[in-house]
Amino acid sequence: MRLCSLSDKYKFIDRTIDRLDYHKLKRKEKRLVISYLKKLTGYKKAQLFRLIGRASLGNLVRKKYQRKNPNTVYQPFDVKLLEETDELHFRLNSAAAREILRREHEIFHHQEYANISKVSSSHINNLRKRTIYKNSWVNGTKTNEVNIGKTVPPEANNMPGSIRIDSVSQRDVFHINAVDEVTQWEILICVPQISERYLSPALEILLGQFPFMIFNFHSDRGSEFINKIVAEILNKLLINQTKSRSRHCNDNALVESKNGTVVRKNMGYCHVNQKMVLAINKFYGDYFNLYLNFHRPCGFVTETRVDTKGRERKIYGQYTTPYEKLKEVSKKLKKNFLKPEQSFGKIDIIAYKYSDNEFAKILRSKQEKLFDLNIKMEKVTDLGSN
Repeated sequence: MRLCSLSDKYKFIDRTIDRLDYHKLKRKEKRLVISYLKKLTGYKKAQLFRLIGRASLGNLVRKKYQRKNPNTVYQPFDVKLLEETDELHFRLNSAAAREILRREHEIFHHQEYANISKVSSSHINNLRKRTIYKNSWVNGTKTNEVNIGKTVPPEANNMPGSIRIDSVSQRDVFHINAVDEVTQWEILICVPQISERYLSPALEILLGQFPFMIFNFHSDRGSEFINKIVAEILNKLLINQTKSRSRHCNDNALVESKNGTVVRKNMGYCHVNQKMVLAINKFYGDYFNLYLNFHRPCGFVTETRVDTKGRERKIYGQYTTPYEKLKEVSKKLKKNFLKPEQSFGKIDIIAYKYSDNEFAKILRSKQEKLFDLNIKMEKVTDLGSN
C-alpha cells in the first residue's frame, strides 16, 4: 500500500485504530499493530504512539501551525550591520561575532546595534544565509578553482604513453618521478627548486627520455605541476593533462608507491646538497634510469578478484622489466609505440649488454661515489658557513 500524503496517512491510522479496537487489544497484539502501521506509514515508534493517542480521542486530523511571534525580530538594517562586522573582521565564528555586536552596543554605546546585539550565536548563522546578506567581501582563505588540467582518473587504454608524475623532496633538492601506467617505464630527474627556471627544461628532458610518445600527463593537484608553465609545455607537445580527483587517493597511487620503493629506498632520507643536482642527474641518466627500466623487474596485475564483501583483490602474477613489458604490449597489440628515431634493435644493445646483477654492481659502485661526493660537499658547506 502506498500512501502519498500526510492526510492519507492520518486517515489510515485513524481507521485502523477504530477497526481493530486498539485499546482493547493485548500487549502482544498492540505490538503487531504498531509494526504494521510503522511499515506502511514510515513513521517511527514514538511518533506512532503520539498519533494513536490522538486518534483514540477522536478523529485524527493535521494540526494547523501557528507561529507564536509572527513579527520579524531582525530587520534588513540589522542584517547589514552583521554583514559589515563580518567584512571588517573576515567573518569570525558566530560566538565571536556576537561578542563584537554586544560590545558595540554595551561598551561603545552605538545605539544602532541595540537590536542585533541581542542575537544568539546560532541565529547569526541563519542571518548569514539570508538573501540580503550579500557576503560580497573577499575571503582571503577561500579556494579558487584552477582551470588547468581535467579532473578525471587517468585512462591509459592499455597503451604505453600515459604517465603519472610526482615530486619527492629531499631537503634542498627535489626528485621528479614519472612512471608509465602500462609498462611502468620510470624516469627520474633532479632539480634544486620547483620553479620556472628549473622545471621547464627538466620536464622537456624527462619527457624526451621516454622511448615512446607521451599522450597523457597525470599528477596530483599540487602547484608544482598544475601551473601555466607546465600547461604551456604540454600544449606545445600535444599532451593531454589530467589531475587527481578529491578523495580518490588511488588516482596517483602508482607513482606514490614508486616514490617509496624506488626513490626513498635508493636515495634515502638524508640531506642532499643543492650543488649535487648535476651529479645526481648524470647518475640518473647514465645508470639509475637504465637500471630501473632494463634490470629491475616490476609486478603487473594479471587477475582481479572480487571477494564476498565486494572488495577487489588484485593478483600480481607477472614480474618482468618495463622494457620486456613494452615489447610484450607492442607484440600483443601489433603496433610499434616507439618514437621514429628509436627501434627495438637499438634498445636491445643497451638492455642486454650487462646482466641484471652485473649492472646492479656497477650501479651500486657509482651510487657510493655519489654519496661520498655529497658528504664532501656538506663538509665544505659547513666550513664555509662557520
